[in-house]
Amino acid sequence: MVQVLISMPGSQKECPEWAIIDLQGSLETRKPVPLGGKFVGDLHFTKQNVPILIIGHHILYGKVVDLEKPYAVIVKENSSDTDNPMDSDVKNDSSVNYVVKALIKKKLLFKQRPKPIIANIPKKL
Repeated sequence: MVQVLISMPGSQKECPEWAIIDLQGSLETRKPVPLGGKFVGDLHFTKQNVPILIIGHHILYGKVVDLEKPYAVIVKENSSDTDNPMDSDVKNDSSVNYVVKALIKKKLLFKQRPKPIIANIPKKL
């Protein structure tokens, strides 16, 4: 049996809560480039906690949904990088720790089609 050591922060304040953005469909760009690490759009919330996503000249209205099963964001770290008291108690040959960085309990669901943002153009030019 393999034992994996996961260290949890002491209090809820140390472990932030994140959310997943769930878009129904796909994002397309003019040139096929990977979107990882790139700016995609602006995320805002109304006073009623309704998420609004603005991508280019389009606006999407969504809602906040609780996940059925929460996720944990876990990062692999070498034990030499961190001083973990669990390391001295348990002999682990791999000398690797897993640290929970965040919990994901909600998702922002955008399932409607995007609406174009149209400026007010005067009828007479």
